[in-house]
Amino acid sequence: MPTIARRYRGAIGAIILDWAGTAVDYGSFAPIAVFLRLFAGHGVVITPEDARAGMGLMKKDHLRTILARPTVRSAWQSVHGAPPSEPDIDGLFEQFIPLQTSVLKEYAEPIPGMIEATVELRKRGIKIGSTTGYLRVMMATLAPIAAAHGYHPDCIVCPDDVPAGRPAPWMCFMNAMRLGVYPMAALIKVGDTPVDIEEGLNAGMWTVGVTLTGSLLGKTRSDVEALSPQQRASIHAQIGEQLLAAGAHLVIEGVWDLPCAVQQIEERMLHGETPLA
Repeated sequence: MPTIARRYRGAIGAIILDWAGTAVDYGSFAPIAVFLRLFAGHGVVITPEDARAGMGLMKKDHLRTILARPTVRSAWQSVHGAPPSEPDIDGLFEQFIPLQTSVLKEYAEPIPGMIEATVELRKRGIKIGSTTGYLRVMMATLAPIAAAHGYHPDCIVCPDDVPAGRPAPWMCFMNAMRLGVYPMAALIKVGDTPVDIEEGLNAGMWTVGVTLTGSLLGKTRSDVEALSPQQRASIHAQIGEQLLAAGAHLVIEGVWDLPCAVQQIEERMLHGETPLA
C-alpha cells in the first residue's frame, strides 16, 4: 500500500471539470433565460447580471444569491409585500427544476477543444471527472446529449449526491473515490467561476480557472472569436485576475489549453510546490 507523502511529486491522475461554461454551453447561458422567466412569472424583473450572481452554486443556493441582491430583494418585497422567505425559495426552486431540465438539451454542445483535450489527457492516463451546480435529474437530460456529441466524463457528481454543493469539497472527494485517484494533490479542479476554484481549494486540489468560455464573461463563441487579439488578451487578463484572486493556481482561456496546463502544474510539483503552498 502506498504511503502518504508530505509533498506529492507524481503525475496528475485526474481532472475534475465543471460543466456549463467550462466543458459545455459556451458562455454558460442555460440558466439565464430560465431565471429571467421564473422571476417574471412572479412579477419581478431581474437582469442577466442578477441571474449570473451565484453561478456555479447548487441551483437552490444560486436562487438564494439572486434574491439576496439588494435590487432583487427590494423588487420582490414591493410586489409581494415582504422580503423573500425560505418558503418562497422552496417554491421557486420547485418551479425552477422542470424549467431548467426542459432547456438543457439545447446547451449540451461541448466547447471547442473539449473533445480533443480529453482524448489527449486520457492518452496520458488521466481520468476525467466532473462536478456541477445541476441536480441529478437535470444531468439525466444533459449528460446523454453531451455524450452523443462526444463528451463523456468518467464520473459525474451532482450536489444532491453529497451533503452539500460548492464551495464544499464533497463532490470532488466523491469523484476522487469513484475514480480511484489520490492524494488530492494528484487532481486538478477546472472551472469558470470563483466558487469552482473555492471547491477545488477546499478539497486540497490544484485549480485552473477558465476565462473566455464561462459565466464571468458570458459571451457567445462568435462574440469571442470576433475579438481582436488585443481585446482577447485584455479580457483574459481581467477575468484571470478574478479567478486568481479566488485562489486559482493557473488560468487558461479555455479547455483547449488543458494539456499544457497539466504539464505546467506537473513541472511545479517537480519543483516542490503543492496546492496548499
